[in-house]
Amino acid sequence: MNVKYYREQRRISQLDLAMLCDCGNGTIGGIESGKAKPSFDMMIKIAEALKVNPADLFIRDSSRSKVELKDSLKTYFDTILARL
Repeated sequence: MNVKYYREQRRISQLDLAMLCDCGNGTIGGIESGKAKPSFDMMIKIAEALKVNPADLFIRDSSRSKVELKDSLKTYFDTILARL
């Protein structure tokens, strides 16, 4: 995920992003480190706060193959769906 990349590009601290998303800065840190999987709603809040398309949080490196991207997205959404 590219949350940290876009957060740093916008010069926003984890705490500021957490406040914009109405969550704890530990939540943002966990998402950025890959230790936490955000809900769909949280991804929308983060994307809105960073002023990016939600898909941009998953896609940044154009050298990444479509297969790798598809696998990443499938894993992420499978995790989210399992929580429902």
